[in-house]
Amino acid sequence: MELKHIPLDRLKLAAVNMRHARKAPDVSDILPTIRSHGILQPLLVRENCDGRFEVVAGRRRYFAARTIAAETGSFDDLPCAVMRAGDDTQALEASLVENSARLDPDPMTRWETFSRLVKQGKSVDEIAQTFGVTDLMVERSLALGNLIPKIRRAYRDEEIDAETIRHLTMASKARQKDWLALHEDPEQWAPTGYQLKRWLFGGAQIATGAALFSLEDYPGEIVTDLFGERSYFADANLFWEHQNAAVAAERDSLAAKDWEVEILEIGKHFHSWNYAPVSKKDGGRVYITVSNAGEVEVHKGYLTVKEVRRREQAAA
Repeated sequence: MELKHIPLDRLKLAAVNMRHARKAPDVSDILPTIRSHGILQPLLVRENCDGRFEVVAGRRRYFAARTIAAETGSFDDLPCAVMRAGDDTQALEASLVENSARLDPDPMTRWETFSRLVKQGKSVDEIAQTFGVTDLMVERSLALGNLIPKIRRAYRDEEIDAETIRHLTMASKARQKDWLALHEDPEQWAPTGYQLKRWLFGGAQIATGAALFSLEDYPGEIVTDLFGERSYFADANLFWEHQNAAVAAERDSLAAKDWEVEILEIGKHFHSWNYAPVSKKDGGRVYITVSNAGEVEVHKGYLTVKEVRRREQAAA
């Protein structure tokens, strides 16, 4: 079997599922857990001829995900174990007997279990196979080990929500202690959720994908968001120091090829309606834009519409 995450709209109930013809099940008992922690146990599915996947086992989890999607408008891709297509016998057996290895719904207990296995020499892949989950699910659970013990205890006692915990896994121990001091002080405000993410990065959240320079040469700290599957620069000022140098090098490289280059002010957009395409031989220049998030775009062969009109008027 292959483990992968599949969008909800690409799943449907398989005809071989033992409860296929029955009405939708009552999932009220599992909805609170799935709302808080998502789908923990992969659904057993198989791919059909139209590129979608049939749910062979995991009917109640599937309907719970649909219920939450109807309430909120979306649901994360579901972890699925993809079976061999066309094997109705195997599919029927899987529908009768789902995975015997069950994950504890408490995230801190899962972290303790996985951490013990890592200390025993087990790899992420081996743990994932043992419990029938994806490598990413194991990595996300192990990321809780980045938290200081006091925050882990507060999370177990449900004093801190899951989204806040996810952002705290990216913070240094010192930064976590700063946040905890705010959290425990009744007269202080401790940022949570998205605001916490901004607080951790000093108001700037610059993903490593924005870098114009090589990450191998970057001397600063990079933090990884295993829950969002992205990584960020911990020091925004250090990032901009290297990014500006890389932008200047890109400008010099283009100038060496006889381009006239203009770097727009950081955060200023290149609105296509304000520019007209003009070849290099006719005086077209290169415009480089840098967003507030550090993303760089190079627009070759343009002049402003005003310049083009002035040229046309002068020619006339």
